[in-house]
Formats: sequence, structure tokens, C-alpha cells
Amino acid sequence: MARTTGPRLKIMRALGVELPGLSRKSIENRPNPPGQHGQQASRRRRSDFAVKLVEKQKIRFNYGVSEKQMRRLILEARKGSEPTGEKLMSLLERRLDNVVFRAGFAPTGIAARQLVNHGHVLLNGKSANIASIRLQVGDVVTVKEKSRKIPMVVDAMATPSLTIPEWLSVEAASVTAKIGHLPSIEDVPFPIDVQQVVEYYSNRV
Repeated sequence: MARTTGPRLKIMRALGVELPGLSRKSIENRPNPPGQHGQQASRRRRSDFAVKLVEKQKIRFNYGVSEKQMRRLILEARKGSEPTGEKLMSLLERRLDNVVFRAGFAPTGIAARQLVNHGHVLLNGKSANIASIRLQVGDVVTVKEKSRKIPMVVDAMATPSLTIPEWLSVEAASVTAKIGHLPSIEDVPFPIDVQQVVEYYSNRV
């Protein structure tokens, strides 16, 4: 797991995009990159490498994955007939911590990872504390009964960060989510040019 330290809003300003998995805050009032030269930097044309790097970093920070994990995911996404970029995003969306977040049980992906790591979540009725577990169609995720009163969970369910995606069915009363079908790239909750990410890793893995 990649641990994000430092101001999360500053990261989003540097990347020029709001990442719901990283923070609930908005960059609307401060859209320029941080630093005294941020406004000039926002006007400067990015190189092709910089564009690819930014797109890759969007994924890393939103889903909380390390560079090593990204390389493994790219290798896995290359297998089969499905386009690499689309498969990559499906793999990321199906992480256990991301499903907990997208179901509305936590305010951010970081908070969802904490819930999972601390043993507050069940997967198909069994305790699961590995955030990177990949879910399949039919899998059921539940917040443990004793954990449903955690203020963070209560607040997240009362004011969800995002609309629950169509590929998830959620029962608020039992704090349960079920995978109805595999997510597609259209379900990713932030703008991403995933082809740039595929090209970034084309000669790196």
C-alpha cells in the first residue's frame, strides 16, 4: 500500500484535478499549482512526458497504489484481448478498499483503506483486512455490525462523496454492497486519459 503524506489538496492542485479517493476537498477556489509561480506554471505547455506522468500520478494518488503495484497491474492488464487501459481501470475499481469507498461506507479511499486494514470489513461473510483484494461479480462486502457506529462510517453514509455506481448494489440498513457486474472505464470518478498511462509504461515494464 502506498501511504500518502502531506497536504492532499496540494497534490490535487499540482495535478490539476479533484481526486475523490484522495480527498473530499475541492480545488475550485485554488485551481493553480502550488507555489509562487503556480499561475505561470498552469499556462505553460506540458511536455509529452509530463502529460503521461500526470495521468499516471492521478491513478496512483486516487487509488493509493505504489509504483511497484502499478507495474504489476499494467502487466496483468496486458493479458487477454481487452484493451489494456480499460482492464487496468477495472482492476483498480474492484479493489476492496475502493469498493468500500464507492459504496459510500467511507468518505475517501484513504479512509476506506483504514477501515479494511483495521478489520472492520467482511468479504462474503469472512473478515478481510487486505485492501488490495480484488472483488469478482457476486462478491458481498459488509461493514461489521459493531463497526457501523463508527462516526466516520455514519457521516460518510449520511453525506456520500459520490453517487453509488451502477455496478454496485447497496443496502444501507445492513451496510452491505454487492458486485452486480464488472465496472467499465466510464465508471472511473475522475477524468483520466488512460492511454497516456499505457504509453508511459510501454517501455518501462
